[in-house]
Amino acid sequence: MLFFLSCFRRCAWLGLAVFLLALSGCSSTRLPEGITPVTPFDLARYEGRWYEIARLDHSFERGMTDVSATYKRQADGSVRVLNRGFDTGRNDWRQAEGKALFTGDANTASLKVSFFGPFYGGYHVAALDANYQWALVVGPDRSYCWILSRTKQLPPGVREQLIARASALGIDTQALIWVTHERTDPQP
Repeated sequence: MLFFLSCFRRCAWLGLAVFLLALSGCSSTRLPEGITPVTPFDLARYEGRWYEIARLDHSFERGMTDVSATYKRQADGSVRVLNRGFDTGRNDWRQAEGKALFTGDANTASLKVSFFGPFYGGYHVAALDANYQWALVVGPDRSYCWILSRTKQLPPGVREQLIARASALGIDTQALIWVTHERTDPQP
């Protein structure tokens, strides 16, 4: 009986380890090939609220308008990430709080972000305005892309410039969803 319990425990732990390894393989923090993150990068200038101007479609943002992301450095060196948006299906505001960590040198805009415990995904700033007024962000692969701005609208020339940059990086810019900003977020 003791042999059976010992074997069962080992098999259960082995099964759990395999399951966790498989799950961790589902998320990637690696930089997509051919994309170079911005350097030098100044987190102090990047902190604050950014409005999502455009994104590629993913289930976690589907149907969302008025989306913003707020970044704030924490005492432990991590970055608090607060994403907020209006869910048109629920007719209500939703938010997700996460944590970001630099994947290497803090002067390079390559981070990993987690909204679900120990599972991280890549967050790589591929283009950034010299005055930190807009950013082009790519995730762990080219199916994740966001155009962010400090304002709810981008001038047409800047918008076209960012589309061209994203396209040159291999992003499917025809699939970009342009986010509307018509509501006032009740939580600044």
